[in-house]
Amino acid sequence: MNVRLQKIIADSGVASRRMAEKLIAEGKVTVNGKIVTQQGTLADPETDKIKVRGRPLPTAAEKTYLVLNKPARCLTTTKDDRSRPTVMEFVKKARTRVFPVGRLDYHTQGVLLFTNDGELAEKLIDPQYGIRRTYLVKVRGIPEEKALNRLRKGVRLDNQPTAPMQVEVVRSSGNNCFLKMVLVEGKNRHIKRVCEKVGHPVVKLVRTHFAFLNRTGIALGQFRYLEPREIQSLKVLLSRKE
Repeated sequence: MNVRLQKIIADSGVASRRMAEKLIAEGKVTVNGKIVTQQGTLADPETDKIKVRGRPLPTAAEKTYLVLNKPARCLTTTKDDRSRPTVMEFVKKARTRVFPVGRLDYHTQGVLLFTNDGELAEKLIDPQYGIRRTYLVKVRGIPEEKALNRLRKGVRLDNQPTAPMQVEVVRSSGNNCFLKMVLVEGKNRHIKRVCEKVGHPVVKLVRTHFAFLNRTGIALGQFRYLEPREIQSLKVLLSRKE
């Protein structure tokens, strides 16, 4: 049966659908020996010989879902051309090849979901599905209500307004303050940039939850597999937006 090429690649666990589209556009995908650059090209995963970067596409892998408690000082990427540490080093023992869902900044710790289910991954990071990301943010100074309200309403980044977010003060510590921030989108260095906009630079940043998933019982640098009921709950969350 013919299926869109980017979906076949995502289902194989090689890359997310978005990354598959990028690989196609860059001419790094061939079907039966011919380079394909047209998005939406159809292929039959059973009969067509599909290669990515010159390597045969593996058969669709068992769907795997896990959550890592990401340490600081590592990149959220599958490969770094400067040989810097990446989050992939912490999921080497996963039973199938997985990739991170979205990203956390180099210095940010906390909950990071991994999967080889490309379709689910794309939906989880798409703002239209409204999946909540919760962070504990240590900032310099004690924000006044005016600054908090600016964050709640959304701050302009890259000439576009960010989506409204939930913000509340958790506690103060000397000249610093801890905020709980809940977002449904994730722009590049999102929290650090919006906090700088309101005059309270981030000192430390930890993602405590992705949807309902948290880091309870997971040491830094360790991961656990999601339980079937958790996988189903994620799918239910997404189905409510469709």
